[in-house]
Amino acid sequence: MKIGPYQLKSQVMLAPMAGITDQPFREICCQLGAGLAVSEMILANPKVWNTEKSKNRMVHSDEAGIRSVQIAGSCPDELAFAAKVNADNGAQIIDINMGCPAKKVNKKLAGSALLKEPAQVEAIVKSVVQAVDIPVTLKIRTGWCENSRNGVEIAKIAEDNGIVSLAVHGRTRNDFYKGNAEYDTIKAIKQSISIPVVANGDITSVEKAEQVLNHTGADAIMIGRGAQGRPWIFREINHFLATGSKMKTPSLDEVRAILLGHVNALHQFYGDFKGVRFARKHVSWYIQTLAAMDEGFSEGFNDDQGKMFRATFNGLESEGEQLETLNQFLDSFVA
Repeated sequence: MKIGPYQLKSQVMLAPMAGITDQPFREICCQLGAGLAVSEMILANPKVWNTEKSKNRMVHSDEAGIRSVQIAGSCPDELAFAAKVNADNGAQIIDINMGCPAKKVNKKLAGSALLKEPAQVEAIVKSVVQAVDIPVTLKIRTGWCENSRNGVEIAKIAEDNGIVSLAVHGRTRNDFYKGNAEYDTIKAIKQSISIPVVANGDITSVEKAEQVLNHTGADAIMIGRGAQGRPWIFREINHFLATGSKMKTPSLDEVRAILLGHVNALHQFYGDFKGVRFARKHVSWYIQTLAAMDEGFSEGFNDDQGKMFRATFNGLESEGEQLETLNQFLDSFVA
């Protein structure tokens, strides 16, 4: 699959997730097979750009892989300006967020609230596409609610106004993340437009990845929560799609290297104080993944023990304590 001039190395992408898909996580996922990793959402309102959070999200030039940066807002001029600033800061692709279901975003007529306003969607897309000379993509949901599932209409507006690729989460805004994603709307969208379509929602296994691609006819798939604590899912899906066979579960040594490398990268990126706090949620996801692995790594290891470890780990306050405790925990496994 290509996005503008950029040839993706695989058809499996990392979805943008606020507070999760920061630079350290994106780089790990790219190293482990993601064809594209989209950044956390950056608000288009320049009044918030002086916060430390925004500053961390707006430097792109040192990143590995294709640099896709997601922006969110409701004002066409602000979004156009944000697109230009991020392009100047190293973004190679601009992605517009029209899928976020969060109330604090929607009440400002941003994110998925825009799906209720097709005319505003068109104004935003036109403004952003005209503002930059790099590819612009769009991420949406299937509609605002079950009774206004207008994904096909929005998709046609996107294509007609210069969007080069469209990612669709198979839920409405009112679904939030509840229930099961549906893929019939994504299939209908794919059949209605000629630009690449990326299917997103509930893809957490290699079998589900194949099923969604086959059902929707999508050009690629996007993994969100399925990559939390399991960034090697990208190479697993790539391998399964290419060969029809499953990869062997990663060894304990490899899991240790990925996990410790991730924690180290978070400390280096955010500094000791914030790095420690960001590491807590990622480590929690890794431990849950270890407990759920079919083969297992430890005699008697179960989710209750994982919960006890996570409670201990979340009380640690320094980089050194986190790394030492993780190593002790991993040493307790029988490979």
